[in-house]
Amino acid sequence: MSRVSIIIPSRQELFLPQTVADLLNKAVGDIEVIAVLDGYRADLPEDKRLKVVHFNRPHGMRAAVNAGAEHATGEYYLKCDAHCMFAPGYDEALKVDIEDNWVVIPRRYSLRAETWSLQEKEPIDYEHIFYPYAHPDDLGLHARPWMQRARERKDILLDEDMGFQGSCWFMSAVHFHEHLTGMHEEEGYGWFMGEPQEIGFKTWLGPWEGKIMRNKKTWYAHLHKGKQWGRMYNMSNASRKPGNAHSFNFWWNNLWEERTHDIDWLIDRFMPIPGWPENWKEIHDRE
Repeated sequence: MSRVSIIIPSRQELFLPQTVADLLNKAVGDIEVIAVLDGYRADLPEDKRLKVVHFNRPHGMRAAVNAGAEHATGEYYLKCDAHCMFAPGYDEALKVDIEDNWVVIPRRYSLRAETWSLQEKEPIDYEHIFYPYAHPDDLGLHARPWMQRARERKDILLDEDMGFQGSCWFMSAVHFHEHLTGMHEEEGYGWFMGEPQEIGFKTWLGPWEGKIMRNKKTWYAHLHKGKQWGRMYNMSNASRKPGNAHSFNFWWNNLWEERTHDIDWLIDRFMPIPGWPENWKEIHDRE
């Protein structure tokens, strides 16, 4: 039986114990949970399937994911934020529908942390890249929910997706180590920014002809922290903006030398996209 290694980068997380317990209790196959404590301590449930990696001082989210991968022994990796709840049997459901060049994202709900339950909101089944020049003062290639596509394709339970949030992804160890070499590099991005952009664009545009796939047969629920809970991995504008600017410049201007496709190819694949003008190539002088 193939193993799923679950990597949880965490920094001052209020709900890490609940997330770890949920993952352990809901799994039906062979898993290991690797909690990376980035500069702090936490009381976690005792379980032989749990590994704890501790940094004495903060190293950042990207370094924490890489550290978790170094300790992983599974054929598949699931990375999630430290404030997530999962469907029963999530691990086997994700393993059934995957290829070695895919990144698979479960259906996403909103988590009500106080009661560890789902909020009564529509799930997120698709996301599109937001038109960057809608906010020219803060250019970025961020993913946004694509509710119209979700309603139009509601009966397709495993489907291509343009982008994703970054709070949860699932992929083979082969894809992580052999295809996405250099993933979670800190140069330019900093400690935190640009994770789903780096993973997603390398998957879609690289020579392995990969895909981001949305699996609606299983789900996770993610906590929107907002003012009530605040950010556990806190970011100042001084650290956020340079990382975001690097990510935008690198991918929008096709600076990745290993690419097989330009980003225009990906945009064309999913057009029409909400918020994108039909003549966007003319506007931006794209040949």
